[in-house]
Amino acid sequence: MPIDIVPEWMKNLEEEDITFIKKFVLSSGSLKEMAKVYDVTYPTVRLRLDKLIDKIHINDRETNEPYVSLIKRLAVDDKIDFDTAKILIQAYKKQMREEAAE
Repeated sequence: MPIDIVPEWMKNLEEEDITFIKKFVLSSGSLKEMAKVYDVTYPTVRLRLDKLIDKIHINDRETNEPYVSLIKRLAVDDKIDFDTAKILIQAYKKQMREEAAE
């Protein structure tokens, strides 16, 4: 695939995420093998895969609201916790509704 046709869901992934995906495919999707490659436990690899899945879902559901997307990415990257992300998104959406009603 030419580099200029990168799928939308991949554009916001970090290089280490892409590397993880490549290693995951090369290990035939074996989390046990991935644990060996990264020299970590199976649950650690499972958690990393779950976070990567969340990132892909967020990128797939990219919203017209960049602020909401940013908050979701920060939560997935453990920069902020999910409860804080929910509060920020709810407050933002409330503000947007109030501004639209004016």
